[in-house]
Amino acid sequence: MVKETRCFQDLFRLCRSERRSRQLKTLAVIPARFGSTRLPGKPLIRIGGIPLVIRVFLQASRCSSITDVIVATDDERIVQVVEAEGGRTMMTPSDLPTGGDRVAFAAREFGPVDCVLNIQGDDPLVGPDMIDPLVSMMAGRPEVSLGVLAKAIEDPSEERDPDIVKMVFDRRGKALYFSRSPIPFRRNPGVSMYKHIGPYAWRRDFLLDFCRWEQTPLERSESLEMLRVLENGYEISCIETLRDTIEIDSPGDVERLEKYFREYGDDLK
Repeated sequence: MVKETRCFQDLFRLCRSERRSRQLKTLAVIPARFGSTRLPGKPLIRIGGIPLVIRVFLQASRCSSITDVIVATDDERIVQVVEAEGGRTMMTPSDLPTGGDRVAFAAREFGPVDCVLNIQGDDPLVGPDMIDPLVSMMAGRPEVSLGVLAKAIEDPSEERDPDIVKMVFDRRGKALYFSRSPIPFRRNPGVSMYKHIGPYAWRRDFLLDFCRWEQTPLERSESLEMLRVLENGYEISCIETLRDTIEIDSPGDVERLEKYFREYGDDLK
């Protein structure tokens, strides 16, 4: 069951007025697990005085393309914090294998929508300038089942970082492969390397079908859900973004984000 409380109503009225021109009914789901090997209790860590999961929720609430936002979690502590700040939550089973499965469970329980956004709960810089163009692509191209964002890598250290998912795509913006290894091999240094960042935009029915498929060999090898789509013969459409993100996976990432806010300002303050 989706729960809702009544705070931040001015923010929601503003967001609702900005959404009058939307073309798709779009549900944003933020999967949030309390357990984390490297950063226990990560969703509730305060950064700049605001819990991480609330930062992600408020960023999504600013997007004109999103109809509804819910936090999908298996932990009552996260439910309490989100609802205290006016958020909507959905309790999900604790034994779901992936974040994608948590998003699919929430989408199934929520009911019919056109598009489902999987917005990572540890990615607090993902806002309207990344989300709205992605949903716009889904609205304008009904043949697209799954859309993602690509960002050119600027820091050479990211190229060999297995936590950074690299991707290659064709001239039409269709993904060819995703890997934790550096791709493509660059005999020609003039070829840019791209990484996948930010949200996933799914057609709801395709997401529900996807979660019924068995994991595929390349998916298990790379530990990347997107490869299940490609290995089953379906396409993933990519659009490029100039914005970067800071995913929170360690105390060092928290320090990087706080430094970013000191230098560039905090959109939520």
